[in-house]
Amino acid sequence: MLKYIDELSTKDLKGKKVLLRLDLNAPVGEGKVLDTFKLDRVIETVDFLREKEAQIIIISHCAGKESETLVPMWRYLNGLFPVEFSKTFFVAGAIAKLLNMKDKGVLMFENLRINPGEKENDREFAKKLSQMADIYVNDAFAECHRRYASIVSVPKFLPHFGGLLLRQEIEHLSKVFNPKHPFVFILGGAKFDTKFPLIKKYLEKADLVFVAGAIANDFFKEKGFEIGVSLLSETDLGIKDVLNNPKIVLPIDVTVRKPDGTSEYKTPDAVLPDEYIADIGPKTLDQLKELIFKSKTVVWNGPLGKYKKGFRDMSEKLAEIIANKTSEAGAMTVSIIGGGDTIASINMKKLNHKFSFISTGGGAMLDYLVNETLPGLGALDK
Repeated sequence: MLKYIDELSTKDLKGKKVLLRLDLNAPVGEGKVLDTFKLDRVIETVDFLREKEAQIIIISHCAGKESETLVPMWRYLNGLFPVEFSKTFFVAGAIAKLLNMKDKGVLMFENLRINPGEKENDREFAKKLSQMADIYVNDAFAECHRRYASIVSVPKFLPHFGGLLLRQEIEHLSKVFNPKHPFVFILGGAKFDTKFPLIKKYLEKADLVFVAGAIANDFFKEKGFEIGVSLLSETDLGIKDVLNNPKIVLPIDVTVRKPDGTSEYKTPDAVLPDEYIADIGPKTLDQLKELIFKSKTVVWNGPLGKYKKGFRDMSEKLAEIIANKTSEAGAMTVSIIGGGDTIASINMKKLNHKFSFISTGGGAMLDYLVNETLPGLGALDK
């Protein structure tokens, strides 16, 4: 059974070095963190460990195009509590910083992925990481679907626990396995291979599965519609098997980008060969609003349109609709949101506090909802 760090007392933690795996991978621009959502969510676990007078060693990664260093993330956290930084692993300077740590102290290491052994899940690299500490804590739910050294191998060498954020993720996402009905599952974005298994599974659990984003293009194509130069999956997903399932809901109108750069709303069967589908349309949004206000469980992962290309309006309006429904219904409605661009649409409208739960995981959330476990969770359970 998975154990959590708050099962330990000050006596258990005082003076102990805790290797804390976090997910601090956040968008960066001009050397600053642009969205602090993930960083703010780790504070509860760090505060707990500091209160128990542990010595906290933070390890994480970053993989964005804007930044391959955790320095911007370190600067942000250092504004909340004192954090020392080490650019290197396992060398004299890094070892000296480890040896000189004091109770309640925090030391953060540079991007784990500067070490090839991380992604290769190298046993020796994991062993070296474990030798820095007495206890391992995983609070990086968003990375638990990866079989990386710091996620699945380090726990083999140290007493191991889940963090407080990890527990929140599991407790809230597990509600989807036995949901209140009516239950609407909204899936957008691309990532066809990871999202199609969700569609198949939740056609059994949900009352309706609304499909938007790029994955809806495959459904339109299967229906025989012209989709122009819209993004398509490169693999056969088996859409034929679910195409006529009455629980599948597809957009009834779409936002189409034309060759001259202008956009217009059309029915999905009216797209021309030189156009692409960029978002849902207003009639579809009204349809979604009606479905959501009849529901008791709403799960949403992935933007409705090409969010990074500026098609944000519909996703942001959907965020407001779900937030309003949750606020009005209170505990009667469960609303669970996840995925990077989905969260961005919520942040744009400052709606974070109006949902039952916002997951830090994108791919991890999807994998957990399909498989009901993750490699990182399995490693903690041993």
